[in-house]
Order: sequence, then C-alpha cells, then structure tokens
Amino acid sequence: QVQLVESGGGVVQPGGSLRLSCAASGIIFSGYRMGWYRQTPGKQRELVARIFSEGTTNYAASVKGRFTISRDNGKNTVSLQMDSLKPEDTALYYCYAAFGTDNTYWGQGTQVTVSS
Repeated sequence: QVQLVESGGGVVQPGGSLRLSCAASGIIFSGYRMGWYRQTPGKQRELVARIFSEGTTNYAASVKGRFTISRDNGKNTVSLQMDSLKPEDTALYYCYAAFGTDNTYWGQGTQVTVSS
C-alpha cells in the first residue's frame, strides 16, 4: 500500500519561511520522480517543483529562487523549503510520486497560508 504523508504546513507572514516534508512508503522511492503541486479554490492544480531520481530539479517560474526541493533516498522523504513567501503562495500543497506515465500517487495535502 502506497502512502505519502505530508507535514509542515501552517500560517506564516509574508517574507517568512516554511518547510514541507513528505514521507513515502510502499514504493521503491529512489526510482520515483517526486514533487509538489499546489491548488487554490477555482484554479487548476499547479506544479510547484519536482525532483527526478538522479537529482535534476524543475521549478515553476513563480517560485524559482525562493523554493528549494530536495530528497533523501535513505529516509524516503522529499522536502520543499519555501522562503520569501508571498500571499499568492497560499494554497493546499500536495506531494506526489510518479514512475513513468501510469503510476502516480498523491498525498492528502497540507495547507499553507501566507497572511499578515
């Protein structure tokens, strides 16, 4: 049974930082592409960042330079360090794990709210 469990969301003031973590089980973690999407009401889910099994990373233009994704294959975790947070970063953040095009798993989501 595959499980992705996110943690680290919360409320932070603009300019602040948060670190999201996602612990995976039930998959051969090192072979999976890992990442984070976010979604706000009325909008499509947006890819925030992803990290491939060999360590290559991609970021949405809106978060580049502010967010950093990393993975620990020994602990089966992927993290998203979010700095210089803006109100527009407010969303429900989802961790995902993907292998090829047909195997994608999702976490339950963790809320990030950036507000003064």
